[in-house]
Amino acid sequence: MSHATASAADAQTSANAFNLTPDQQIILDEADKFSRKELYPLAPRMDDEEWWPPGVFEKIGAQGYCGITVPEEYGGTGLDFFTSGLVCQAMARWNYALSLSWIAHENLCLNNIYRNANEDQRRKYLPDLCSGKAVGALGLTEPGAGSDALGSMRTTARRDGSFYVLNGSKMFITNGPIADTLLVYAKTAPERGPHGISAFIVENTFPGFRVAQKLKKMGFRGSQTGELVFENCRVPAENLVGLENVGVAVVMSGLDLERAVISSICVGIAERALDLAIDYAKNREQFGKPLSEFQMIQSKLADMYVWVETMRTLCYRVLAEGNNLEVGGGGRGEIHALTAASLMYTANTLNLVLNEALQIFGGYGYMWEAEINRLYRSIKLLEIGAGTTEVRKLIISRELLARR
Repeated sequence: MSHATASAADAQTSANAFNLTPDQQIILDEADKFSRKELYPLAPRMDDEEWWPPGVFEKIGAQGYCGITVPEEYGGTGLDFFTSGLVCQAMARWNYALSLSWIAHENLCLNNIYRNANEDQRRKYLPDLCSGKAVGALGLTEPGAGSDALGSMRTTARRDGSFYVLNGSKMFITNGPIADTLLVYAKTAPERGPHGISAFIVENTFPGFRVAQKLKKMGFRGSQTGELVFENCRVPAENLVGLENVGVAVVMSGLDLERAVISSICVGIAERALDLAIDYAKNREQFGKPLSEFQMIQSKLADMYVWVETMRTLCYRVLAEGNNLEVGGGGRGEIHALTAASLMYTANTLNLVLNEALQIFGGYGYMWEAEINRLYRSIKLLEIGAGTTEVRKLIISRELLARR
């Protein structure tokens, strides 16, 4: 290879490291068009009334946006984890509440089942989840176990012949009130702590399962969140995912992928907030001229642009790393630190973006019905869910110190 050819190849490689490929850009653009047309009109009512639009997952599934990482033989589209992040980013621009519900379905439930379930379980549950006919959810967090979800887990599963009997409750469960299929974690050997956890596929029709309450939230209001109760809930033994007492591997791998893809929500919301702020600054006049002509407003827009670009770059880098996460991987090493870093940075930086955007809108942005107000109320969940900012810092620091 000549020096000139090598230089050209290096330049192309460098560009591709920070830009989407043409195919990836098409996927993002198409998901954006769909979300703007079909999901954006639903957002105001979802926020005002905590309303869930019936049949919306079937509409999303019909576009091929459910089961993105699942092979076609199970009803999926057979694409990669990075692609799921792009779809999430587009959805979050136009209806972030739905994007969160979609992650709980697509990533926390559907993808986890595909990665960890046996062949019979895959063929039984994946087709309906991929079509959107069935809604998925993850049951991990409990009333007394938030950040310490594994160590303080109280839900138990006891073997009784050809069934496991589950007792306990789960709190703050996204899609809980509407889920048909749930991936639930319970302790099969409580004396072993986190190393005595198992994973189960639970259907909402199983005896002993019920939704105790639907929870009202500050943000992400249309995304249904609830408390689930298991009272001698009988789950067929064949619904055990993986081996008994090794559910912690399923949990940790899933949480790393969850953090990576939730970063895409932050990016999508930030992109929309910047667009709204630019449009408002150009059209709103004060003191006889548009806000965009004031240097202080220009400074805010410049900061927001830099923040959005850096959020997107880190998010894409970590999504690409997620493509290579092996089954049973996660919960340790570089990917564990990277996914925590991605969500910590994108959530914290989204806070800055939204704060400046709302400041540009002024009093109009403070009004409940304003779109920027709806976006602003999203931020706290993104600093709390999937491991708080403080937990993310612990993960990063522990991985750094373990290398020394």
